[in-house]
Amino acid sequence: MSEVMAKPAAPLDEVMMAMDVVDTLRHRQDLVTRELNGAAREQQLIERLRALYHQQGIEVPDHILKEGVSALAESRFAYTPPAPGLGTTMARLYVSRKAWGRPVLAGLAALMVLGVGYFGIWQPYQRGQAEQAQVALAETLPAQMDALYQTIYEETKVQQAVVQAEALRTRGKTMAAEGNRQGAEGVIARLTDLRDLLRQQYALRVVNRPDMQSGFWTFPEINTEATNYYIVVEAIDPDGDAVTLPILNEETGQTDEVQMWGLRVPETVYNAVASDKQDDGIIQGNLVGRKSEGFLEVEYLMPVSGGAVTQW
Repeated sequence: MSEVMAKPAAPLDEVMMAMDVVDTLRHRQDLVTRELNGAAREQQLIERLRALYHQQGIEVPDHILKEGVSALAESRFAYTPPAPGLGTTMARLYVSRKAWGRPVLAGLAALMVLGVGYFGIWQPYQRGQAEQAQVALAETLPAQMDALYQTIYEETKVQQAVVQAEALRTRGKTMAAEGNRQGAEGVIARLTDLRDLLRQQYALRVVNRPDMQSGFWTFPEINTEATNYYIVVEAIDPDGDAVTLPILNEETGQTDEVQMWGLRVPETVYNAVASDKQDDGIIQGNLVGRKSEGFLEVEYLMPVSGGAVTQW
C-alpha cells in the first residue's frame, strides 16, 4: 500500500468561512494591498481580520483566517472567465437557448413550410401546367379543329363554308405548332362561330307592330344629295323568338349585337312596304328573306341594297 495519503477534505462550514474571509478581503482592497505587500506582515492582517469579525460577533479560528489570506493570494476562489473560442461560444449559446430557441425554431419551421410549398406544390403545379399546355398545343387544340371542320363539312350545303373551314383549320394548326396558343384558340372560336352560323334558322321579317316604325330614310353624310331608304327588320326563329345577330353598321363601321336593325333597300321596295302598311296598318308582305340550316347567307325574297344601320 502507498504511504502517500490524500489530505482529508475540509468541512463545508470551514470552506464557506474561508470564502467569506476572501470576500471580506476583496471588499477591503486598500487593506489587502497595504498588508500583503510583505509576507512578514501576514500575521498583522490576520489580527485585524480577527478583530473585524469579533466586532460582528463572529469568532473565526486562526487557521481559517490564514486559509482565507492564502486563498486570496492564490486566487483560489476567484472567477476567471474562459478564453474566447468555438467551445465557449457554443456553451454560451446553449445556456441562452431559452432566449433564442423559440424564434429560431419558428424560423426553421417557416422555412420548412415554404420549402415544402415551393418544391412540393408550386414546382409540380408549374410543371403540370407546362405539360398540359404542350399537350393542348400538340393534341387537344388540333383535335378540336379537326372535329369542328368535320362537323362543318357534314352539315354545310354550300362549298363556301368548307373552303373557309379548311383555311381556318390550316392556319390554326400552324399556330399550334408554333406554340401560339392564343392564336390557335382564336381559330377554334371562329370555327365554332362558322358552325353555329350554319345551324341557324330564322325568317327575316319587317317589324310589323303599331307602336313601332317599319321604315325610315336618311341623307348619308358623304353625299347629302342622295337618300338612303331602310326597312326595319328582325330575325324570328322557328319557335317564334327574336334572334340576336351581329350586324355591321355601315355608318359607324362597328358591328353591334342587335335583334332589330335597318336594312337598306331600293326606294321602290321602301314605298311598297309603306303603302302596304298605310292600307290597313298591317304589312301583309312582311317576309324579307329566310336563313336556312346549312347555309351561310339569307336568301332574300325582295331586292335589297345590302347595307344596314343599327341606330336611327
